Formats: sequence, structure tokens, C-alpha cells
Amino acid sequence: MMRSLGLTFLRRRFLPADVVRVLTLLSIPVATIGWGSTSFAVMSLALFGVVLPRMLGLRPAFDLAVCVLVLVAGWSSALEWYTSVFLWDKLIHVVLTGLLAALLAVIAADLRLVPHAPDAGRVTVSLLVFTLGLAIGSVWEMCEWLGHNYVDSKIYVGYDDTIGDLAADGLGGLLVGLVLPWLAAERDVVQPPSRSYPRSLRG
Repeated sequence: MMRSLGLTFLRRRFLPADVVRVLTLLSIPVATIGWGSTSFAVMSLALFGVVLPRMLGLRPAFDLAVCVLVLVAGWSSALEWYTSVFLWDKLIHVVLTGLLAALLAVIAADLRLVPHAPDAGRVTVSLLVFTLGLAIGSVWEMCEWLGHNYVDSKIYVGYDDTIGDLAADGLGGLLVGLVLPWLAAERDVVQPPSRSYPRSLRG
């Protein structure tokens, strides 16, 4: 699977989302110089988030949506929009977590842990992505707590905020799960060439 991911990343044609990937890469030094080490960590994580959709060969619309939202989420952290813009935090949790949960569902299907979305029922897929959204949200909230206590006290945490964020994460997963069969279709995955062995080694 790793060879397939690497080949898909390298051999896919140029996509609109690749522009966002370059912007994310450039954002790392800019955010680090302007906003410090916390922004470096956030933007580095964002870079991983925008690279993964290309490696998975996702359809361009899915790829672009993930990349744009990941970059926006990264800069929202650096610019402190989550605490200064009304309901911005909840909006990002709904949309971005929903897409990340769908991304995780695609990976799980590739690993044959769950059925592929186009082959499963819409309700089943929605419940799966809903659950993954809650799981991602739980990890997100734990990271925020760790960041608040051990990295930067400006990272906002609180009981009401955490419950609201988790509710938004679940809602995002449920909504994106409804359209995942379409998002996960028509993937552009490059398979590695099959190896041929001499007859004497084939058993």
C-alpha cells in the first residue's frame, strides 16, 4: 500500500489542490516567523493534512476541499480567529472534521477494515463517518488541553467549548457521510507494477 501511495502522489497530474499544497508549505516559515513555535507545529500538521489527499488519489473536488479547509484551519489558529470570530470555531469543526472523518473512512476501506463507501449503504456510511468524526474530535480536544497546559495558555479550553466542539464534529461527520459515496468514487490511484518471478521461484 505504501508504494501505491507514493506512486500516486508522484505520478498524478497537476491539480488545483496542488496550489494550496504549495501555499501550505510556504505558510510554515511565514507563520513560524510571525507567530512562533505553536504556529510552526500547527502548520506542519496542516502540511501532512494537505499531502494525504493527493497520496490517496481522491477526486479533485474532495482533494481541493480538504486542502483549502486544512490551510484555513491552520491560519485560523495563528490569527486567533477561533476566539475572535463568532462561531468560527464551530463552523471549522463541522466542515473540516467532517471531511477528515471521510478521509479516515477512505483509508480504513483501503485497509479493508470497513466496506468502501460506494459499496455500502448511505446510512451505514453516515454512521461510520459520524463515529470517526467524534473520534477525531476527541483527539483534537485532548491536544487542545495538552497545548493549553504545556505549550501555550492562550489556547482556549473549557467544558462548554469542548462539548460544543464534539457536537459539531459529530454533525460534520454525519453530513459529510451522506455524500461520501460520491466523494470517494472515481479515485485516481497508481498501482505499482506487478513483479514477475522466474518459473523456478514460483513454487
